[in-house]
Amino acid sequence: MMPLSMSGAGEAQIIKKIGGKEEVRSFLEKLGFVVGTEVTVISEIAGNMIVNVKGARVAIGKDMANKIMV
Repeated sequence: MMPLSMSGAGEAQIIKKIGGKEEVRSFLEKLGFVVGTEVTVISEIAGNMIVNVKGARVAIGKDMANKIMV
């Protein structure tokens, strides 16, 4: 298991765990980051990541990506 921030672009990963406080987990869940969901990193620019989750592209910061374990 590793944080999403360590995944390379184009690699499909399955979300195994979401860490952080309850409000952070709730926020990520509303964006589509749910355990068991496939997520793919599209690009990474200056620490911010664009990821594809449930058919939608979402931009998240590195701090959020560190809380998503794949």
